[in-house]
Amino acid sequence: MNRSKVLAKLVLESTQADVNLTVREHRGLQSVKLSRMLYRQPQVLTPARKDVLVVTPWLAPIIWEGTFNTDILNEQFSLRNATIGLTVFSIKTYMIFLKQFLQSAEMYFMVGHRVIYYIFTDKPEYVPYLNIQKGRQIIILEVESYYDHWQDISMQRMEMISNFCQERFHQEVDYLVCSDVDMRFSDHVGVEILSSLFGTLHPGYYGLNRTDFPYERRPQSQAHIPKDEGDFYYIGALFGGSVPEVYKLTKACHEAIMVDQANHIEAIWHDESHLNKYLLYHKPSKVLSPEYLWQQQQMDHMHDQEMIFSKIIRRKKLKVLKKNYQLKNW
Repeated sequence: MNRSKVLAKLVLESTQADVNLTVREHRGLQSVKLSRMLYRQPQVLTPARKDVLVVTPWLAPIIWEGTFNTDILNEQFSLRNATIGLTVFSIKTYMIFLKQFLQSAEMYFMVGHRVIYYIFTDKPEYVPYLNIQKGRQIIILEVESYYDHWQDISMQRMEMISNFCQERFHQEVDYLVCSDVDMRFSDHVGVEILSSLFGTLHPGYYGLNRTDFPYERRPQSQAHIPKDEGDFYYIGALFGGSVPEVYKLTKACHEAIMVDQANHIEAIWHDESHLNKYLLYHKPSKVLSPEYLWQQQQMDHMHDQEMIFSKIIRRKKLKVLKKNYQLKNW
């Protein structure tokens, strides 16, 4: 095969997604003509948002409503033919949240793109049947949970995600979004969040000084962060990135948790503390604003924060549901 035909073949392979394109053949060569994209020209001298920080000191974008064009991003990711995996742990009594989570994800999560829902559960027979969109599938991963407390179950997911990254995720998806199950999508969450590594700003600590972040402060823990260090406080309920980067993150966090257990210490906020330590020294390439994870029950007790958010939050895309941490019958 000559060089021209090889180049044409590569172009076709990179545009196998369901996008508008025309393929023409001329003298044995194939050319691809993409559909036109019409949108308003970016205003160089007019920032998309003036009321919030939109880029980190290491030049990672902070994703707020109004800072991106959904149509452009959807077109670009369609050309990449990307598949997104969404991992969720529905273990013990947290199974009660799964149906609402999946139903809302079908309405708002990565609409128009290929998605695989990975359901980690100890009760596969209780996973609800849903009539999902074309190009999507649900894969049930049966796991055993050896723990009684939600904190331990939460930390267990780091080990499981890292193991499955090696065993199958790298063969099936391009990106992983790792979410808690006790949540409901309430607005569109699309490809604007995807990057090699992303974390989500915790709404309860947005805008506070680093000394007020609930980092693990004990030097004996692997999650320890000194008082004079820290960028943001990230919530453990939503993070992700490419499969290789998520593997590195979850493997590092799991290993740190194991070291702490051997030393008879547990980080103050469990796996979330280890996540914050990792993202401090391995900077995320995108940061999601608090619009992507809203905790109304926490805001009810933080009136100053709620006043700030009332001026800057345009959409609440993923809402945390109320739950009972005192549940005994796991």
